[in-house]
Amino acid sequence: MSMDVELLLLDLDERMSKSLSVLKEELSTVRTGRASTGLLEHVTVKAYGDLMPINQLATLSVPEARLIVIQPWDKGSLGAIEKAILESDLGLNPMNDGQLIRVPMPELTEERRREMVKLVHKYCEQAKISVRNIRRDGMDQLKKAEKDKEISQDEMHVQEKEVQELTDAFVKKIDEAMASKEADVMQV
Repeated sequence: MSMDVELLLLDLDERMSKSLSVLKEELSTVRTGRASTGLLEHVTVKAYGDLMPINQLATLSVPEARLIVIQPWDKGSLGAIEKAILESDLGLNPMNDGQLIRVPMPELTEERRREMVKLVHKYCEQAKISVRNIRRDGMDQLKKAEKDKEISQDEMHVQEKEVQELTDAFVKKIDEAMASKEADVMQV
């Protein structure tokens, strides 16, 4: 029985890609100076006796750079949506006109921008830890395969190098995502 090293590398690549996807989703919820519907995606609304994501109750749009408009499908949920936004930790002030909700994006203060950058760094560090754990798992599998004589020692060293290169590539993508989001947050 020999180990399929290609399958191992594909598996590690897929798992690292998932970590990167999770990071990008998390970063989309971090506020910048511009309006983004991603900002409200994690807001849940108490409606129909259940907690529901806001995008299952309404259409979200960004008609201009500093405004999110929420058009509920059922006007009866306007109050619940407004309350959910007010209770979220986003510091937003929704305006309900009886038809739709307008959410103007206030200017971010320098202090608030720095807090957002810290949050971006935290998310990126978590993603890097995840990628490194996946790398460690791959390295352990290679060492076990070599110990069980499924691959040669030379093959193990070659594959360990490939696993490390894969890891370095994902860490670089995480750093690029962090730099990009940081620039968005700090842009006035």
